[in-house]
Amino acid sequence: MYKAHARHLLTIAFAVYLVAGIIQAVFGVLGPVGALLAAVVSIVAGFLLQATLVKAVEDVRDGRVDLSFGETLQAARPAVGRVAVASILAGLAIGIGLVLLIAPGLYLLTIWCLIVPVIVLEGAGTTEAFSRSRELVRGFGWQVFGTLVLVFVVMLAVGLVLGIIFSALPTAAANFVSSIVSGTLVSPFLALVLTLGYFRLLAAHGGARVEEAPPYPAS
Repeated sequence: MYKAHARHLLTIAFAVYLVAGIIQAVFGVLGPVGALLAAVVSIVAGFLLQATLVKAVEDVRDGRVDLSFGETLQAARPAVGRVAVASILAGLAIGIGLVLLIAPGLYLLTIWCLIVPVIVLEGAGTTEAFSRSRELVRGFGWQVFGTLVLVFVVMLAVGLVLGIIFSALPTAAANFVSSIVSGTLVSPFLALVLTLGYFRLLAAHGGARVEEAPPYPAS
């Protein structure tokens, strides 16, 4: 499915990262205040992209693209605030768990991995998303954890390769280009894994919203 709709998903990710990157670069030359504004832009763009890509993956599950780039953004926009709050809360809790004992952080990462799809696709509230994600993962924790480990390995490998490729550039340029390229490549893949995982777990629990995923060609 990633191959079948790579152009659409990559275009969405590239557009968001490019616009955000340009705005960050402009703010970056304005001193400490500019750096703060650049950080805010980066955070908002990240949450917007998460919500938009989840919506885009849902859109292409039937084998065709029904929503344009603008329509996808518009459809995802109402969920961005809840995605931001839930992601920040989850990130803090998972981070604390990883720092303290590692295992609790990994456990929370596993049971809360679907909070963004749940918010975007079900319209769940911020707190409801946590319990709903845990409910969907229940009974499939090890499979979900294994998938997350594989995703992390892929993301790490992409980051290392890009770091080597762009190492010859000046530091500022390397960071700018690498962040756009890595984000463009990795974000759609992550959204695809989590969104399809959401639908498959929904089906496993007898969810009424799930349709049988259409077959996709291997190339």
